[in-house]
Amino acid sequence: MTADERAFFRDADPAGYILFGRNCENPEQLRALTDDLRELHGRDRLLISIDQEGGRVARLRPPHWAAYPSGEVFDRLYDVAPASAIEAARVGAKAMALELSAMGITVDYHPPLDVRQAGAHDVIGDRSLGSNPMQVAAIGRAILDGLAAGGVTGCIKHVPGHGRSMVDTHKEMPTVHASAEELEHDIAPFRSLNSALIGMTGHLKFPVWDTEHPVTLSPTIIRDIIRGEIGFDGLLLTDDIDMEALTDTIPQRSARAHAAGCDIVLNCWAKVDDMAGICEALPAISEESMQRLDHALANTRVADTIADERDELLAKRDALLALAGAAA
Repeated sequence: MTADERAFFRDADPAGYILFGRNCENPEQLRALTDDLRELHGRDRLLISIDQEGGRVARLRPPHWAAYPSGEVFDRLYDVAPASAIEAARVGAKAMALELSAMGITVDYHPPLDVRQAGAHDVIGDRSLGSNPMQVAAIGRAILDGLAAGGVTGCIKHVPGHGRSMVDTHKEMPTVHASAEELEHDIAPFRSLNSALIGMTGHLKFPVWDTEHPVTLSPTIIRDIIRGEIGFDGLLLTDDIDMEALTDTIPQRSARAHAAGCDIVLNCWAKVDDMAGICEALPAISEESMQRLDHALANTRVADTIADERDELLAKRDALLALAGAAA
């Protein structure tokens, strides 16, 4: 951290942090950074998060960290041996968590529960755990369980489903013209895993639910669909508030997302002016959101080193993946 960043973070006291590849040079440097953040805030259980799914969405990569496969690999194995796919996902996620915990990372934005749809944009693509909602939920639950066993809290995303998007939300706003009946297919995995501790919204419009606002900015969808139909009562984060799918300034978007019912606004570009503007635009965290945050972090732990068990777990994962001719 620069001196200016350190002073800003101490004063702003954010709910937590997200790390990207630019923050992760090697294990020693990364652990020193996360230790520094915990010391800065005096909180042993601090939300320090990362996008570590595997495949093309992996901020920690070889040679310093292990390789992890995309969701599609577990999808293929499920076609051959469902129980083996579930176990491979669980042990792989636990191995991943053991690495993350030793790096001082407490939250992984994983698994995506977006049901894959033929012909949709590949922004989800091979990240998806399958095209069958029951299968996605089963593998997703195994990932959540594996991460938790390794001391890390997972996050279901992108509620209420990103699988039908025809464009990349990093660049533009998708509008999903599907009926409420069709969208039951999409929300089914989220409903099955509605006890997850953390969830992340998607920046998509669903006119059948709200003709004007995307999910992240929609009080109606958050109240009636995410909290209501799906029954999710955990900590709700926005997807990256910087994405070009959204309009208005970053602070304005943040205020609208919070007013719509998101507990936490996620800002990923490390622009100090934007971060300062968000802090000015948002109130102090509510008691309800703070309880959700505390609950989400309650069973996380920071390990001194990567446990020896990681290598055994990876070997077991790879033996199971070999059944479908897959590899990490």
